[in-house]
Order: sequence, then structure tokens, then C-alpha cells
Amino acid sequence: MFRFLIKGIFRDRHRYLFPLIIVAGGIMILVFTLAFMKGYVGSFIRHNANFETGHLKVVTNAYAQRINLKPIELAMLDIGDELEQWKQAYPQLEWVKRVSFGALLDVPDSTGLTRFQGEVAGFAIDFLNSPKEIERMKLDKSLEKGKLPSAPGEILLSAQAFDRLELRLGDPVTLISSTVDGAMAMQNFSVVGAVNFGVATLDKGAVVADFEDICSLADMEGGAGEILAYFRHGEYRAREVKAIRDDFNARFSGEGEFDPVMISLSEQNNMGYLIRVMDQSFGIMATIFVLIMGIVLWNSGLMNGIRRWGEFGVRLAVGERKSHVYRSLLLEAVVIGIVGSAIGALLGALISLYFKKNGIDLTAYGQNTTIVADNVIYTTISLPMLLTAFIPGVFSTLLGAALAGIAIFKRQTSQLFKELET
Repeated sequence: MFRFLIKGIFRDRHRYLFPLIIVAGGIMILVFTLAFMKGYVGSFIRHNANFETGHLKVVTNAYAQRINLKPIELAMLDIGDELEQWKQAYPQLEWVKRVSFGALLDVPDSTGLTRFQGEVAGFAIDFLNSPKEIERMKLDKSLEKGKLPSAPGEILLSAQAFDRLELRLGDPVTLISSTVDGAMAMQNFSVVGAVNFGVATLDKGAVVADFEDICSLADMEGGAGEILAYFRHGEYRAREVKAIRDDFNARFSGEGEFDPVMISLSEQNNMGYLIRVMDQSFGIMATIFVLIMGIVLWNSGLMNGIRRWGEFGVRLAVGERKSHVYRSLLLEAVVIGIVGSAIGALLGALISLYFKKNGIDLTAYGQNTTIVADNVIYTTISLPMLLTAFIPGVFSTLLGAALAGIAIFKRQTSQLFKELET
């Protein structure tokens, strides 16, 4: 029976052509959209983790309450021994010291007077002793001019700010910030390179300095503003993060203002909410797709049913049950859904693989956003994603056929001969 149905479907192009085109086109768009969104979410998480949040972060209790302000006066001091304990307790994590700070950048003219003064966002990483930090922030690959800092007193500036201020390599600038005691602090630096981060919010004006230089500026030798932890396998896994965070806080955290507390990526910068919204959008998209495709295929099924009205009449006249005819229509829909989904998934995968290699440049759309993500998004394609795409593809064709096939049960045997005569 199944073989008979297959032959009947593909020998009559009126049965399969339009539904196949609709299903294949819809699945192709769905697969590409999912691949793009997965790539965007991955870029979003990776960049936030690398530049600011880490997979996990340890700060003081007081710092955590005002973490968006980056209050350097609430940083951790003399944490060498504690950090060694944490490294031994969680060997699966890689620990790095950072200082995130706000500062005024003072650019002098040829006479030494202020030519420009403006706010900048600053990052302090261990340039001299941690090549992994340079790789993590892709500073070597994003360097447009000059070189990376190789000695104390050297900094990098975002390329846009470097050009806007008409600086030259080696020009002196002054960072004006504050110490851990709240006092004003100033220190001269030399701009040795310009970096294009590829992130709109950072390219507008960011400074990257050596960790020890900023600790000296802020009078916090032996401390750190934040200690970031990354999984050695490189992936952010929410369950592992939650387990480690809860264990750390139970073992090492306290209620004192300057006691350490561990927070996860999802607890910073509203990341948890954004990730949930992005994940939920996948399900919403699939639901909308099924409804729209179901309505389109319902209409197609009704038109096809009118064309096959005589066929149904003959089948009922020779004694075939209405339920059997209805089930055969559903089986046809499943076959068309599987074939159409396979074609659409293949086409969507090919398009996604192209953009996985070449990327999609969203620079023009990211100028006014505060979301930290790549300007060029690379799609992410996976076998589970392709298999998942089959579900809405098959379900939509089945829904359309189920709605259209209800008319079979409304047939009256007394009208069959009249219909057959016409």
C-alpha cells in the first residue's frame, strides 16, 4: 500500500510540486535563520566572556552590588594565597586577573597643554606574562597599526579613537583615574598601537593597558579588580557554571563587604535575560513557521482535494472507508513533508556553510548598539539543528492535510453518481 501511495504521489506533479516547493523553501529559510541566530548568540556569549564577564567571575561582595559601575575602590587586595587555593580547588578552570576601569584620556598638544580630554573604557590585562590573554581578546589579529605593548608604560587605543585624535605611534597621553582609596591618580603612557576590536561599543573609545601598570596607577599592587575564570575546554556550559558557582560560594564566600563572591556570566550585564530571550525566540520562530506553513498547505490541500474530488468519490463508491482515505492523505503529507524538509535542510545547510566561511557583515547595523558581539557574524550549523528542522516541516504538511482532509467525512454517498456523471 505504501509503495502504491509513493508511486501515486510522484507520478502526479500536481500532488507534490507546489507542496514540495513551499516546504523546501520554508525549511531552507528556517535552517539559515537558526544557523545565523546560533552564530550570533555564540558570538555574543564569547565576546562578553572574553572581554568582560568570563565564564565565571570572582569579585568582592560590595563590588558585585555595583558591578556595572566598575568601582575600583572595592577591588580585592592581597589575594595571592586565596587565588592559589581556588586554582587547586577547580583545576578545570583557567584564572586570570583583570582590572576594568573608567578614565579620562588627556591628549596634549605640542606645548604640553591639553588638546583633547574625553572618557574612555579601559581594560588591564597581563600583556607581558600571559600570551593567552592576548589570544583571547584577539589583540594580535585586530592590531591595525603599531605593535603590542612589550614594556611598562605602553598602551593600545581603539583605531577609531586613534584616528579621530590624530595621534601618531609613540605619542604620549595621560590617563586620569582613581586609586582604591578614592584619590585621583594620573599616569603618563605611550600609545604604541591601534586596535580594531570589531565591536562597535569598544571601537568608539577603548584603552588596553598592562595589568601591572594599572595596578600601580590605582595603588593596588597584589590585588585585582576582577578575577575571571574560563573553562579550559573553551565552551560556556550553564549547568557546569551553576555547580561551580554554588560550590565556590559555599566554600570560600562570606558575608563581609570585601569577602569574595563568585558570579556567573548570566548574572552580569543582563546576560541571563538576553540569552533566555534568544533561546525562546527559536521556539517562537518554529511555532510561527508551523502555523503559517500549515495555513498555506491547508489551502493547497483544499485545492488539490477539489481536483481529486472524483477520485475520492470512486474510492468511497467501491467500499473504501472514509477513515482509510483520510489516513492515506495524511501518509502522503508525511512523505511530502520528509522529502521537502530534506531538500530544504540541504539547501539551508549549503547557504549556512557559505556564510560560516565568509560571514555576514553587520557593521552598519551595530553603530548605535551597546551589545558586545562581532561586527561579522559567522553562522553555526550542526546536525541536531538540521534534524530539528524536520519537525516543523513534517508537522506543517501534516497539519495542512489534516485540515483539508476533513471534507472527506462530509461526503454523502447519495451524491456520488451525480458527481461521477459530471
